[in-house]
Amino acid sequence: MHTPAAAQVADLVDELASWQRDGLPVQLHPGDVGWYAMRGMEAAAQGLRAWADRESIYAIGLLDGPNLIRMALHPDFVDIQPLAEQIHADLSSAENQIFPAGSASIEARGATALGKILQAHGWMPGEAWTPLRRALDAPVRLPELAFRRIDASLAGQWMEVHLNAFRGSDFTQEDLARALQRWHTMASTPIYEQGQCLTAYDGEMNPLAVAGVWSAGSGRPGLLEPIAVHPAFRGQGFGTAISLAAAAELRSMGASSALVCTPSENRAAVATYLAAGFVADTEDRDWHRGEEEPVES
Repeated sequence: MHTPAAAQVADLVDELASWQRDGLPVQLHPGDVGWYAMRGMEAAAQGLRAWADRESIYAIGLLDGPNLIRMALHPDFVDIQPLAEQIHADLSSAENQIFPAGSASIEARGATALGKILQAHGWMPGEAWTPLRRALDAPVRLPELAFRRIDASLAGQWMEVHLNAFRGSDFTQEDLARALQRWHTMASTPIYEQGQCLTAYDGEMNPLAVAGVWSAGSGRPGLLEPIAVHPAFRGQGFGTAISLAAAAELRSMGASSALVCTPSENRAAVATYLAAGFVADTEDRDWHRGEEEPVES
């Protein structure tokens, strides 16, 4: 396991993009790294871990907070026992300090061998997630709203909707300015060359909902991350509308399908994506270890 340098992140994301295929479980996506890169490329590098030798990269993880790593394994190596054992050893090592807080979660959908090893070492099923996908072989019919791609001049409006949706109205202008700076940081990265932000407006050009979409390249699944509706306009179908617009945008970028994953307990979000033509995959769970479980020395 190694931590890449900032200059290596773009190549690592390209490798991750090549692993995205229709019909496979929804694992870590280049868009997840792109959204994380609001912190900058150096921070993205510090958050990434790669399992590789001189010939190939076999697995990539993103430390998305102090107690969560989100994993993707190369599709040809998801059931390789020695790789799974090495990943477990590296994540459990006290020397590596992957989970300094003790309590930890590992998102590793479809990683069968790794899941068996984690279970054997006392990891338990954690938070339930519902992956959803929509095929993009046919055009996406959009509702009669205005949808705009967001550039720097409209990014403040996009971020204000996002903050209202996820934090409520309890944020200051300083909070908004910091969030806007993070958007500009993200937009300046090479990862965002495969990304796009969208806003939905009503007839009076009030911003209703926002979305971020991320391509993994032509013929591969793209990701919705994030989707948000302004609280003042919830319950009116605008979540479905912006999800449809996001799917249409991904289709225009050459994506074969649109992916999204939401906590299963968020039934409103699941219903929104279903209404936008997404189909739910089998529910999956993170692997969780409580604070009382010791790390391995």
